[in-house]
Amino acid sequence: MNPRVLNVVAEPGYTLRLTFTNGEAKVFDVTPLLDKGVFRELKDPSLFQSVRPWHGTVQWSGGQDICPDTLYEESVSAEYHGPSRPRKASASSIHGKKRVSGRHAKASP
Repeated sequence: MNPRVLNVVAEPGYTLRLTFTNGEAKVFDVTPLLDKGVFRELKDPSLFQSVRPWHGTVQWSGGQDICPDTLYEESVSAEYHGPSRPRKASASSIHGKKRVSGRHAKASP
């Protein structure tokens, strides 16, 4: 299993600066997804900036999320620098929900 997302910062050019649970900092380019399905909505800069850590991956306020393995495997190494503060995941936000077709749903009790 690949490391999971701990922190995320939305950056210019539709990129995400990610910190993973193993301490690695990487950058993921969302641009190739922006013409596909629910990800088209992320062209709105305010929606793109709404990204948060969510259950070991990232999620936007519109419900879009990306597989954490994709984020890890398709991102490129980067040293974290910059004025933005990463958004940290709480322990409770890493468990308890499952992904359904790019949107989220509560797990059944």
